[in-house]
Amino acid sequence: MNIVVCIKQVPDTTDIRINPDTNTLIRDGVESIINPFDMYAIEEGLRLRERFQGKVTVITMGPPQAEAALREAISLGCDEGILLSDRAFAGSDTLATSYALAMGIKKLGDFDVIICGKQAIDGDTAQVGPGVSVWLDLPQAAYVKKIEEIKEKKGSKIFRLERMVEEGYEIIEIPLPCVLTVVKEINEPRMPSLKGMMRSKKAEIIKWTAEDIQAEEKKIGLDGSPTQVVKIFSPPARVGGQILHGESEDVAAKLHELLKGEIK
Repeated sequence: MNIVVCIKQVPDTTDIRINPDTNTLIRDGVESIINPFDMYAIEEGLRLRERFQGKVTVITMGPPQAEAALREAISLGCDEGILLSDRAFAGSDTLATSYALAMGIKKLGDFDVIICGKQAIDGDTAQVGPGVSVWLDLPQAAYVKKIEEIKEKKGSKIFRLERMVEEGYEIIEIPLPCVLTVVKEINEPRMPSLKGMMRSKKAEIIKWTAEDIQAEEKKIGLDGSPTQVVKIFSPPARVGGQILHGESEDVAAKLHELLKGEIK
């Protein structure tokens, strides 16, 4: 089974700073990590390979330093890493990003399943995984919490899986090839092995530009992004405030009066 895992390198949420002039995240000097939800996607890809044999390829789009995320994925057990890096990708929103990833995966060739984390912690849109499925015209299932089995049905391979919904979960079947976005309930990510860390340092990272994946100029970067960030800022720190003491009914009455005053 050929498994592709899409990941993203994001700034550590404990150290996020914003440039007030450009309204963009300051990445210089900020520690970057693999998007936490993507760690579950990597782990599920590795578990599928252990169950059904095959290969796990991890792919990301980003600046040259995103190579570090690919090497970390290889240290966990992934077979190879592909970096889509080109100035032409700069400013891509989720639509342009999913297009670039889809074109990279298309160039990669034969695959059975594409796995993504449910969303990235820096954008929280949950749009890239489904976007990849649309660009590649593949069936997709979001919020997957368990892959129960793979079976043959009418000459096709089928995943039977559980996906989370608001009131619990549902069991569905989806034909391969397909795109899955997974939640943290699906597994527990492993730690890198010493052998894996040594292999990751020597691994050759495949690097493709926009031209390499035959991406259309009008579908990548700012030209391919219908949404643009007008302003980004940190909310002001809260000041003041008070703690109400007393019996619950008295506290409720005091809170009611305070809220009435705020509304006025």
